[in-house]
Amino acid sequence: MNKGLLITGGIFLLIVLIFVGSYNGIIRMDENINSSWAQVENQLKRRADLIPNLVETAKGYAKHEEEVFTNLANARAGVMNAKTPGEHLVAEQQMNSALAGLRVVVEAYPELKANELFSNLQTELAGTENRIATERMRYNENVQTYNSKIRRFPTNIFASMLGFEAREYFQITEAEKEVPKVQF
Repeated sequence: MNKGLLITGGIFLLIVLIFVGSYNGIIRMDENINSSWAQVENQLKRRADLIPNLVETAKGYAKHEEEVFTNLANARAGVMNAKTPGEHLVAEQQMNSALAGLRVVVEAYPELKANELFSNLQTELAGTENRIATERMRYNENVQTYNSKIRRFPTNIFASMLGFEAREYFQITEAEKEVPKVQF
């Protein structure tokens, strides 16, 4: 009888250990999913904060350069279209003013950087989208691991008794499948 009690106690202890191990494993996986989703939200917030600022910076700088080059092109056209000495004088003054503006920009910015800013903007956009995609992928991997765990025997018994349910994979809506548009 003592031997039977020992075997029964051993089986009971084994069941308890399996139950505790399964429960702790499910909790760990559930927390991994929560952490993964927080990272997705973190990257979405980063995008929401970063992209408009980058776009405005690039727009502002490009607009400044655009003004300088537009003024220079207009002054040049004025010089080319001038017919009388008075028109030439006015056109040359406009040209000198435009060249002075260009000199100020060139002195302040030895390399006009609009192309670099736009290149940086494109790099940041691509990098941000890649970060978001990576975090979504990690989230889905954690959901897959969790869902597989709670569906396998004998964990499925404990999971259903404790109210653990399958988690949803990240999926995008039809509207989100549209390519985002950046406007300048």
